[in-house]
Amino acid sequence: MKRRALLSIATVTITVAAVAAAVSANASVPATPSGWTLAWSDDFNGSANSLPSSANWIIDTGTSYPGGPANWGTGEIQTYTNSTSNLSLDGSGNLRITPVRNSSGQWTSARVETQRSNFKPPSGGILRIEGRIQMPNVTGAAAAGYWPAFWALGAPYRGNYWNWPAIGEFDIMENVNGINSVWAVLHCGVAPGGPCNENNGLGANRACPGSSCQSAFHTYRFEWDTSVSPQQLRWYVDGQLFHTVTQSQVGEPHWSNMTSHAGYFILLNVAMGGAFPNGVAGSGTPTASTVSGRPMLVDYVAVYTSGGGTNPTNPPTNPPTNPPGGGGSAYNQIQAESFNAQSGVIVEACSEGGQNIGAVRSGDWVQFNNVNFGSTPARDFVARVASGAGGGVSGLVEVRLDSRSNAPIGSFALANTGGWQSWRSIPGNITPTTGTHTVFLTFTSGQPNDFVNVNWFQFRN
Repeated sequence: MKRRALLSIATVTITVAAVAAAVSANASVPATPSGWTLAWSDDFNGSANSLPSSANWIIDTGTSYPGGPANWGTGEIQTYTNSTSNLSLDGSGNLRITPVRNSSGQWTSARVETQRSNFKPPSGGILRIEGRIQMPNVTGAAAAGYWPAFWALGAPYRGNYWNWPAIGEFDIMENVNGINSVWAVLHCGVAPGGPCNENNGLGANRACPGSSCQSAFHTYRFEWDTSVSPQQLRWYVDGQLFHTVTQSQVGEPHWSNMTSHAGYFILLNVAMGGAFPNGVAGSGTPTASTVSGRPMLVDYVAVYTSGGGTNPTNPPTNPPTNPPGGGGSAYNQIQAESFNAQSGVIVEACSEGGQNIGAVRSGDWVQFNNVNFGSTPARDFVARVASGAGGGVSGLVEVRLDSRSNAPIGSFALANTGGWQSWRSIPGNITPTTGTHTVFLTFTSGQPNDFVNVNWFQFRN
């Protein structure tokens, strides 16, 4: 989703009769289609008013990634939260993302993204990302500004936030303003212009088959097919193909820039306002007529692969687990205060329990000995961090191996998160890493001020 100014409703309109999708949830992922292998899924089963699985999902909060573009780069006006009033399971097999306007007129909503960021086709095979979703059931003036989306971003966006659109974006399902239409869009290349006509993207739209997009569940599917030449990207609704982009349309180096990295992570959100709904409406949204509290319901999300050779989306086998900290597995949570050596940091009580390191500023570091990455390469890391830094103060949390003088293998930027005990889990990509290493967390900033506290970190493959 998404720095789009406007994609005309008239881009593509296809009318095809189809059997209406049922309004009820399946409460489970359907049987794996013939010829496909299930690589990952979430059926959102669980108790009502609980949050989605933290093993599967990262909950984004605030109005931007730390150090990233304001308003998520799209002009949307809501604040994302982890409150169950905005994000929860409904107890009937659905994830519920609900925009809410408070008495002061301020909007909140929710956005989640998969922990995994390596979804891509096996070599010479096909990747299929699918979700069964009911858009917010609201239309007309009451829907002005509603912007539900099911989409995927290239893994290198994590920890950078300024390399869009080169890293690629697949908008599997987008909708604005309660219109009975699903948009499918590819973002790539450079902005403005480039092979994907940024900031609009290469897109198509059509009405949902049978029942409207808002009144019923429909199945939205995206396929990345490397078994054909040129390769293809394909979008479907309820099994009906309605948009295709080929490798030759995108060209080089742009196709390679968006396909040769580690893969993609999947996102679900409902934004309010921003460039796309405003552009379609021809004026600012939401308005005084926009109603609060109409959720997007997600029955399941599933990732499949077909054909090809090695499958990068199958979960790797981690090395044996060991106690966290020095001498342990890289894939356990490593408590930041369990360092073997440090410079400049303090250890203090943590609001989430236990302790964290604090008073961290540029030039500080912590060291963890004999961290075992095993033989399957670690491809990213996530750290639990908080910041009460003043306006304009930010910095980088970096990972270095074996020596503090070595170049970082990965990092992410961080600015104020709302307080020194206002914790967020922030991911960052790393150079693929195996074996046993001394791991350093180092901290770099252009200002001398404290800019981060760290509770824990861990690596993922």
